[in-house]
Amino acid sequence: MTMTRRLQITLEMIKIEHTLFALPFAFLGATLAARDLATQPASFWISKFLWITLAMVGARSAAMTFNRIADRRIDAANPRTASRAIPAGLLDLKFAWVFTLLSSALFLLAASQLNRLTLVLAPVALASVFLYSYTKRVTALSHLVLGWCLSIAPSGAWIAIQGRLTLVPVLLSISVMLWTAGFDVLYACQDFDFDRKAGLHSIPQRLGINKALWIARGLHALMFTVLVIFFRAAELGWISSIGVVATAALLTYQHSLVKSDDLSRLNAAFFTTNAFVSVILFLTIAGDVLL
Repeated sequence: MTMTRRLQITLEMIKIEHTLFALPFAFLGATLAARDLATQPASFWISKFLWITLAMVGARSAAMTFNRIADRRIDAANPRTASRAIPAGLLDLKFAWVFTLLSSALFLLAASQLNRLTLVLAPVALASVFLYSYTKRVTALSHLVLGWCLSIAPSGAWIAIQGRLTLVPVLLSISVMLWTAGFDVLYACQDFDFDRKAGLHSIPQRLGINKALWIARGLHALMFTVLVIFFRAAELGWISSIGVVATAALLTYQHSLVKSDDLSRLNAAFFTTNAFVSVILFLTIAGDVLL
């Protein structure tokens, strides 16, 4: 198999296009942080946003590939995931490890080009995304750990711009954490039977699908509450309020698609709706800041 084909399989395996879930939140954190530095030249912003993008791509690529390596035996035993590249024999383990190391190096390089605090905290972020792969072996709270991993994006981007952390990006990060944990609980419902047989931990496995759906709704209700608090703390205007209201509508629609006795529309709820949430919030809030 050629190197190009291996790389193509790897990118398909980690669903590189799903970087769309997290990247808008990083851009949002950076855009909000930029309000206090409006006099910087264009070259400053081009450099910052370029390295933030590379940091996000590197971190997510490393995290997803490492997750596929760590879960290769679990994936092979699960009918839903047995066709993934590593358990299916489409990608060798050595190449996956090399890709993980190179992606990690890209993340650390990008962090070093932003500022000193970003570089100092970069290993914490990298350790977090690697640790997540093992949490479902020991705790049903793995959904919150995944939420923590994605919540690093807006605060990390804020630090990349300002070199410090304040309340506004922290509130945004908490909102992202609750949003992620909520949709991960939904996603875990489809592995309810397998997780019980394999001894893996998740909220659906622990409490059952019906209760898990209510917990997901509760997490998203908390997410919306924190989002409103963030909206007020950031002193945003009417354009941003459109994004906040649209987020509530999308979350409501997402939960209307998933029933305890019918998970057939879960992929539509998970992939389509979640991509819209991050993009809409970024576009409306960034529009508010810029205009």
